[in-house]
Amino acid sequence: MLQRKFDKIVQGYFPNAKDAKDTSIHYLGKMQLEHKIDISKVLMATSVCSDDINVPSTTFFNVLFGPFIMGGLGGLPFAGQTGMTAFAHHIPDEGSAFIFYGPHIGITLDGDLGKMYRPRQEETGNSCGALMLALSRFHDDSYAPVMNDDDYQQMKLEESLLPYKEQILSSDNKSKAITEACYDIIDKKIHEHIQTCKNEFHVDTVTLLGGIIINTDYGVDDYFDARNFEVIDLKNL
Repeated sequence: MLQRKFDKIVQGYFPNAKDAKDTSIHYLGKMQLEHKIDISKVLMATSVCSDDINVPSTTFFNVLFGPFIMGGLGGLPFAGQTGMTAFAHHIPDEGSAFIFYGPHIGITLDGDLGKMYRPRQEETGNSCGALMLALSRFHDDSYAPVMNDDDYQQMKLEESLLPYKEQILSSDNKSKAITEACYDIIDKKIHEHIQTCKNEFHVDTVTLLGGIIINTDYGVDDYFDARNFEVIDLKNL
């Protein structure tokens, strides 16, 4: 019953979003049936936010090897080219690679986007916390992120989002807008790193699944709004 209520609320913001666990099964099936990928030899990498709430979101974690963690705050692939190269070198012989990526955003039964009830907490909290923090800072016209070693990932996330600042602040739903902008940044970076590191892969294909994870209440399945599914032929890249 609760899941059905969330269906309506989530799809009001993300009409194409599906149950995240069902999404996992769907795309694992596509990999096997349509692309003839042996999923028993697939190494998974993730570029999702380091927030603990994302770990149980999908069943990919239970089926595939890994994950190799590329993402940090917001889901940006902070592991960079060195991380992509390391991932490429860890893939099973005659196997394949799978990269699951994107930002996340919480939602409550009241329809509050950017908020969620976390396990054993009575009050709502931000999700994604790093993106909602960036959003709150962007409301100050004089604010600019200052790169420093003590808060590198947050500052880099905010610096990456700066070109989208006007678009975000002029949006009817700023929490959704900053999440959409973050997806664009992650998607672009993942493709750039694969292109740069393509010769490090000793397999034929890399499968990508990018989108937005939508966090719900504790005990209720999360959702996933898929934005990009592709099987990249590395020989022709």
